[in-house]
Amino acid sequence: MKKIATLLLTLSTAIVYAQHDAKKGFKFAENQTDVLLKATAEAKSKATKPNLVTPRTLDSQGNLVLIPSRDWVSGFFSGELWYLYEYTHNKKWQEAAKDFTAKIEPEQNNGDSHDVGFKIYTSVGNAYRLTNDAHYKAIIITAAKTLSTRFNPAVGCIKSWDGRKEWPFPVIIDNMMNLELMFAATRLSGDSSFYKIAVTHANTTLKNHFRPDYSSYHVIDYDPAMGEVRHRQTHQGYADESAWARGQAWGLYGFTMCYRETHDKKYLVQAEHIAQFILNNPTLPADKVPYWDFNAPGIPNEPRDASAAAIMASALYELCTYSGTNSKLYRATADKIVNSLTNNYTAKAGESQGFILLHSTGHKPAKSEIDVPISYADYYYLEALTRQERLAKGEHVIKP
Repeated sequence: MKKIATLLLTLSTAIVYAQHDAKKGFKFAENQTDVLLKATAEAKSKATKPNLVTPRTLDSQGNLVLIPSRDWVSGFFSGELWYLYEYTHNKKWQEAAKDFTAKIEPEQNNGDSHDVGFKIYTSVGNAYRLTNDAHYKAIIITAAKTLSTRFNPAVGCIKSWDGRKEWPFPVIIDNMMNLELMFAATRLSGDSSFYKIAVTHANTTLKNHFRPDYSSYHVIDYDPAMGEVRHRQTHQGYADESAWARGQAWGLYGFTMCYRETHDKKYLVQAEHIAQFILNNPTLPADKVPYWDFNAPGIPNEPRDASAAAIMASALYELCTYSGTNSKLYRATADKIVNSLTNNYTAKAGESQGFILLHSTGHKPAKSEIDVPISYADYYYLEALTRQERLAKGEHVIKP
């Protein structure tokens, strides 16, 4: 009886802490997003380009940067709005989410890059999950058909970028995130071709993207005719053999998601190996928010990447529900990351044009978006908060 009482007390305490974290995080996010909506409307009224639809980041002068729907980041802000609606049930967030999601919907037919998955599933995917509206269902299926056109059977992957002379068929680790759209399309349509493409892509990535220590390269370039690996590179990291932090986060999240969708044990094993690489890395700071690259030469005087941390936290909350031995470690680490982000990486109230998190790094080698707020960091932070609270309540972290 004493053990049961202790267990119940521990569970009750975890629920209270998670609810407090979520309440604090979402309250701050609501206030900031009010600011960001106003800033976005003002920036759009002054913009010379009519196709700018959603916020991405701040420039070096602190001005809001708006982007068109074709930008790979375009779906994240509407996804944030859907998470705010899901947590608060406030109709104003639903209406704002619908409005910004509508601006992204044309991307369902844009086959110019693999990012159709990022753009559509973070926006329309959340819209369908929360409304069950057939309109959104149809868009998800159409987007998956569009993404399917980039799949090469000889390579066994979906092509990432076009127009790169140095890379005939580049595949980036980020592309793992787009597979969620493909799995969803099979569930919604009954067409197994999407599922088969996703599994083939995941298997090829597992085979070719990872080093013996389970860190990943950023880019693998393939021969599009023969399917052989031509070159391995880490384009957005410090060096080709370094471990770019956000790339490690994409891999962790992607293979955890693939296990959820397929129940294939090899994906769970891979996700756990990636988690161990991250968590055991000697350059991971005590607050668990990584430097932009685990091998950056100037550590500890290197920029952090709050976006990588948020992605990792969200992934670890899901992974802990599938893992046995390491479940407590993954959950505790995710809690630590969320706590660090909430208390030490948020903007000052009402400032930073309404973004939530500061200190993300986009593309340091290109000197682009270094130590700035970025919308995808805010998106995965809200997703992590949502998953934390669900887990504390005994619910599955993924709510159908």
